[in-house]
Amino acid sequence: MKGYKALLQSSAQKVGNCACMGLDPQWDVLPYRSGHIREDLGRFFSELFQEMVSRSLSPAAFKPNIGYYHALDNPREGDFSGSLALADLLDAIERQFPEIPVILDSKRGDIARSSANYAHEAFDIWRCHAVTASPYMGTDSVAPFDEHHEGSRGIYLLNRTSNPGAKDLQGLVVVDEVDEKELYPLYLAVAHRIGRWAEKIEGIGAVVGATNLDELQEIARYHGKRSIPLLIPGVGSQGASAKMTIKALKEVDYPIELARINSSSALTHPWKKAPAPTNWLDRCIQNIESLCEETAL
Repeated sequence: MKGYKALLQSSAQKVGNCACMGLDPQWDVLPYRSGHIREDLGRFFSELFQEMVSRSLSPAAFKPNIGYYHALDNPREGDFSGSLALADLLDAIERQFPEIPVILDSKRGDIARSSANYAHEAFDIWRCHAVTASPYMGTDSVAPFDEHHEGSRGIYLLNRTSNPGAKDLQGLVVVDEVDEKELYPLYLAVAHRIGRWAEKIEGIGAVVGATNLDELQEIARYHGKRSIPLLIPGVGSQGASAKMTIKALKEVDYPIELARINSSSALTHPWKKAPAPTNWLDRCIQNIESLCEETAL
C-alpha cells in the first residue's frame, strides 16, 4: 500500500483539486425522512453521488464525522441505523470514487492500548485512510496510531482549530520547550511538536482552521517546509473562503497537493431547516462544483 502522502498527491492530481467534502448529515433536515434512518441516508447519498459521478465531479477527499452517525444509533434498543448508514456510505465511496482518501473525523486521543483501539476502529474496522486525533496527551497518545501501519495511514492532529472558542486554550502564550524555549502561542508550540513527530511518523498531519488566515499562514509556512499534510476546516458555514485559503497557502509556498480544504454542511445541506427545498440536489451540486473550482491546483 502506498504511503499516505503519496495517496494525497495522486488523488489531488487525479481530480485536479484539493477539496475535502465533509459528510455530516443532519437527518432531520434531509429530503428523505421516512423514519428509516439507514434507508433515508442511503437514498440521499446515492442520488447525490450518482449526480456527482455523472458530472465527473469529485473532491480530493471525503470526511465523515463519526458523531453524526453515532447520534442516530440507539444501541440499548439494538438499533445501529446510523453506524450501518456510515458503513453503506463508505462502501459507496469506495465503489464510486476509487483512490480518493476518506478521513474519519473522530478526534480520538488516549494513551497506549486505548489509542491503539481507536486506531483499530478507524483503520481496520471502518477501513478509512486517515483519522483526526488530539495531541493533548502527547507521544503516548499519538504513536499507537502509526504502530501497525507505518505511514500508509494519515493521522491529522488538532493544531489550530476553526471554532471561535479555540482561542481559550490554543491562543495561550507558553514557553516552547521544543523550539529553543521561546515564548509562543500554544498552537505554534503544538505545530513544532507535530514537526518533531513527523520526523519519525510518516503519516502525521495537522488540522488548521481557515478562519484566521494569518495564523494559517504562520503554521502552513512551518509545516510546508516539512511536507506535513494539512486538513483545513472552516470554509462554508463557518465563514472562511476557499479562494482566500488557497491564496494564503500559495503565498507561503505550501505544497497544495498535500492540503485538503474542507466544507461540510454547505455541500450536503446548505438549507438550515426542514423541509428540504425541491431543488436540493441542484443546490448541493452547485456548492460542490464551486468548492472544487476554488481549490483547483
